[in-house]
Order: sequence, then C-alpha cells, then structure tokens
Amino acid sequence: MDILLIGGLWLSGSVWDDVAAALEPLGHRAVPLTLPGQGDGAAAATLDDQVAAVLAAVDSASGRPVVVGHSAACTLAWLAADRRPERLAAAVLVGGFPSADGRPYADFFEVRDGVMPFPGWEPFEGPDAADLDEAARRSLAAAAIPVPEGVAKGVVRLTDERRFDVPVVVVCPEFTPAQARKWIADGEVPELARAEHVDFTDLDSGHWPMLTRPAELARILAEAAGAADSRAQAHRAP
Repeated sequence: MDILLIGGLWLSGSVWDDVAAALEPLGHRAVPLTLPGQGDGAAAATLDDQVAAVLAAVDSASGRPVVVGHSAACTLAWLAADRRPERLAAAVLVGGFPSADGRPYADFFEVRDGVMPFPGWEPFEGPDAADLDEAARRSLAAAAIPVPEGVAKGVVRLTDERRFDVPVVVVCPEFTPAQARKWIADGEVPELARAEHVDFTDLDSGHWPMLTRPAELARILAEAAGAADSRAQAHRAP
C-alpha cells in the first residue's frame, strides 16, 4: 500500500527519510511529500498550493493510499479526506489534529517579510522537545524552512461530509490517548468528534517522532495500513 507522508511546519519531505526506509521492508511504498514553499525552492506558496500537491499525490497513488499528516499537516491529511473521501484507505494524524472549517491553517507564530520562520525552541520546551538532544535541535532548526504567509494564514475549507467516513488513526507522541480522547469529547477537536472510525496509538516520543523514533513510527503506520486494508476487504466481502 502507498503511504503518503506529509511533514508539518518548516519541514521538507526529507524529514521522513528514516521512516520511509523502515516502511519498505514492511511491504509498503513510502511517498514523502515536499510541499510547495517548504523545500521545493519556491519562496511563496498558498495553502491551496499545498492542498493541490497532496491531492496530486493521492491521485497518482497506487490503489487507495494512507495519508499521514504530522502536526499542522494533520489538517492537510484531513483536507485530502474531504476532497478525496472515496480514494483514501485511512488518514493518520501524528502529533496533531485537523483544524475546523473556516479556521486559519497554522497562524501560530509571527510572520516577518511574508514568511513564518521557525520561532526557536522556547515554545517547544517540555514534552514536545524532551527527546531531542542539542545536536538534534541544532540540526532541525538549521534545516527549518520558513513557511509562506499564504500557507500559514490560509483558511481551511471543508465541504464534503463523506470525510467523516474515512478511518482515522491518531498517533499520540507528546500527549496520551486519554488526553486526546478528552480533548475530542470536550469539543476541542470538532472534526474528529464527528468521525465514524477513530483509533488511538501511543508513541513514547516528543513532537518529531520521525526523527527520534522512526522505526516505531513506521511500525505504527504499517499497522494502520494493514488495518485499513483488512477493513476494505471485509467491506467488499459478500
């Protein structure tokens, strides 16, 4: 099964290299995406451009792929579910949740000169970055790609309620499945409150498990793909 990998803010597709290498022996084709404005050499891009890139990957995938979104890009994975509900086997959300319709995509930090640069480590002190040593922090910060303002401040538009039928797996790195369930029950994640099939998986890591726990994350993604395939076969059975 094809597994499309979408990194969060400031990340290019190369952040998934170790996960992709671990997925191949597990029988899956990993497709890391480099998003417009986040590693393709373009200085500017919009949220629509990034959505279009994700949809192009979905449309060119073999069979029904699993779409994986990390952090803010959980919203991109969910937008793929909204635009292509019949094409996705599942959406896997790593360390984040989808924004609701009408909300900004990722207007979290200061925008300067048309981009939102990596803000440094202060906002991420605590569980987010607890498993990153100083060398890993320097490397991640040095490779961080400023996010175009048109992406960060783009408005999320969700229109197809069939997205709620797409199976979802929430991977919980710096928070627990119990916390995630509570946030959903308390109305903080309205999109997942309406989803029909939501599973939760714990992963003992910080916010960037593709860097610190790539083998474990690959195993979780492979399990999600296997469950999605089993669900599809059961649905097709007479």
